[in-house]
Amino acid sequence: MTDLIIRPWIKQDAQALAGIANNRNIWNQVRDALPSPYTVMDALQWIAHTAQEKPALNFAVVADGQVVGSIGCKTREDIYRKTIEIGYFIGEPFWGRGYAREAVSKILQYISRELDIIRVEAFTFDNNAASMQVLKSCGFQQESVRRKGVIKNGVLRDEYVWVWFTETT
Repeated sequence: MTDLIIRPWIKQDAQALAGIANNRNIWNQVRDALPSPYTVMDALQWIAHTAQEKPALNFAVVADGQVVGSIGCKTREDIYRKTIEIGYFIGEPFWGRGYAREAVSKILQYISRELDIIRVEAFTFDNNAASMQVLKSCGFQQESVRRKGVIKNGVLRDEYVWVWFTETT
C-alpha cells in the first residue's frame, strides 16, 4: 500500500486540487455546491476557507506526496451537535487504488480522537456503488434511503444515508 495521509490544505495544493476537482464524473457524485468547472481560483478560495477552521475539518488526501483527493467534515448544531457529516472524493486518475477507503478510515480515527462526536453520517446517491462499498468496508451501516430525496443533473435520485458511531458509544 502507498503512504497515504490526510493533512490540512496548503496554498501550494491549489493547482493539484483544481486538476482533480474539475471533473464531471466527480461532480456527478457530489453536491452542486462544488463549482463546475472547478478553477485554481476556486481551489485557492477553498484552501483559504479551510485555513480558518479550528479545529481543522477538511483535508487533502495525499498518497506518496501527491494530492489525490479531498475529505472533510461538516459539523451539525443544536440537537445534532454530537453528529458530523463526512464527504470525500478521489481524483479519477486515482480510482480503484483503495485511497477512499484508507482516507475514510483515517478521518474516522481523527474524529474519534479529536472531536466530541458520537454519530458520523455520510450520504451517497443511488448510483454510487463504489462509495457505498467504501463506507461498508469502513464499518458504516446503511440507515435509510431517502426516496427521490435529491435532484442531481435534473434527475430525481434516491439518497442513501450511512452512519458510523464512535467507539465511545
